[in-house]
Amino acid sequence: MRGQRGGKAIGWAIVLLAGAAAAAVRYGFIEPPGLGERCTEAGPHAPAWCAWRELIVQGFLHDVYGVAALVAVAFALLHPRRWSACLAAAMGLVATELYCYETGALALLAGCLLLVRQGDPARSGQPDRQRQQDVQPQP
Repeated sequence: MRGQRGGKAIGWAIVLLAGAAAAAVRYGFIEPPGLGERCTEAGPHAPAWCAWRELIVQGFLHDVYGVAALVAVAFALLHPRRWSACLAAAMGLVATELYCYETGALALLAGCLLLVRQGDPARSGQPDRQRQQDVQPQP
């Protein structure tokens, strides 16, 4: 039981870390207007990170992150493991944070539901010993 709690906590921590990383990319690398202006004004002599910034922007303009999150959900549905559910939820949160709201929210919801269901004793086929009582037959 204690091992399951630790695994769940690690899964949720990974989802939150992915969301924090996506927020850092969005608010520190994409949204500041000074960075966009610097890349535009420099033209062909722009810094190397401008190419990465443009690639990230093209990714959310073409809903690449949302589609990738939905693919992760499909994978998690076909291979129901804690890590695949964690991947689906994390990618859904990243997609939501990087402007792919509809597909990202759907993937986040499905990934979170799958992640919650991974510890369900009714789903795993293992009885919950704490709630069961030993019943002695009457003679």
